[in-house]
Amino acid sequence: MRLPLEGIRVLDLTIVWAGPHATMLLADWGAEVIRIESTYTMQPNTRGRLANPPPDMPRLRKDWGYSYPDWEPGENPWNRYPIFQSHGRNKLSMTVDMLRPEGRAVVDDLFRTADVFIENNVPSTIEKLDLTYEDLRKVRPDLIAVRMPGYGLNGPYKNYRSFGVQVECTAGHTLVRGYPDADQSSVDAVYLGDGAAGASGAFAAMMALRHRAITGQGQLVEVSLGENFVPYLGESIMDCSMNGRVHATLGNRHPSRVPQGAYRCKGEDNWVALSVGSELEWEGFCQALESPGLRSDPRFSTLLARARNHDALDDTITAWSSVRKAADAAEALQRHGISAGPVLRDSELYADPHLAREGFFKQFDHLDAGTHDYPGLMWGMDHTPNELKTPPARLGEHNPYVYGELLAYSPEQRKIFEEEGHIGTRYQPHIP
Repeated sequence: MRLPLEGIRVLDLTIVWAGPHATMLLADWGAEVIRIESTYTMQPNTRGRLANPPPDMPRLRKDWGYSYPDWEPGENPWNRYPIFQSHGRNKLSMTVDMLRPEGRAVVDDLFRTADVFIENNVPSTIEKLDLTYEDLRKVRPDLIAVRMPGYGLNGPYKNYRSFGVQVECTAGHTLVRGYPDADQSSVDAVYLGDGAAGASGAFAAMMALRHRAITGQGQLVEVSLGENFVPYLGESIMDCSMNGRVHATLGNRHPSRVPQGAYRCKGEDNWVALSVGSELEWEGFCQALESPGLRSDPRFSTLLARARNHDALDDTITAWSSVRKAADAAEALQRHGISAGPVLRDSELYADPHLAREGFFKQFDHLDAGTHDYPGLMWGMDHTPNELKTPPARLGEHNPYVYGELLAYSPEQRKIFEEEGHIGTRYQPHIP
């Protein structure tokens, strides 16, 4: 059975997470996504921070930016980098140096075959490369270009360089998700804006494809990471607009659901998260804790009273949860209609019984990264069976297909491109 996007070719000039996430979603559902890469340029935090990191650096640093399998960079670190491993599946990779005229000619030939172009670079970078929509439509008039810079294609922030952490700050997310007793230096980065923009970028590409199917017209689609993320904070944004109230940090608490939070459980650093809203849920919560005294305690008799005495209520909940395993506490609460779940470590996700039952993780054998379980498809459709097809693309892995089959360059032409460094599977020696 054909997947919905089979027959659609997407050219991918994306970096880090937001853009690669968008093209991953399209590739998952059948689009042929070709990453345009170069052996002469290494985009930061996409295939790695360094092309050739010192062998002992991952073990010394042990942070996510250097978390290669077994903390070893290996012979080809760029093919083992964890960020790329997370979104490089089902894609193809070709290499070309588009900064040289013969390389740019290859890119133009490739665009003549394409339906969609997706990138999330600083706008000035794309302008310097002459890859704006106006440039590309001269090559492919009905092309769809989805551009996803941090702050859009116009305005005073247009060429601000940013990663997800800055976008979330300027969108207002960082300030509202900290803790009341801590300043912003203690707030870790979560990068939700990248994932949100990736989903929007893929959705926008499909809408543009639908428009082209009806009208025959391509178009430019602009997805600003910052603007895209602001509506995710709708409650606090609209509260400011309607009531003039600026939200403060709440930690794990909620303005209208009490109690809410993460509570310590039995064992070391084990927690259960729960949230109680209505009075009916409060009744079920008291039953789950087997504490009728909670219902009669005047400090907790109403939602407003519980909010005022949240600290005392937390102490009661912790006394109950701390002698139970997180999964047992969550199950007891769920039996009484309470939203609750254990706070899982990454390693625990692989053993989670629900994800195992759903067959969520997919095992891939990767020639450079080894054999590992990868997160699976983000949704399924009853009448369209689907699964992950190929592991993350290695740098230049599909040069033979792109140059030989797709562009039909002769063996002699391909040999010249290899000799000139356009075609390759390793970064040039001068790349650090």
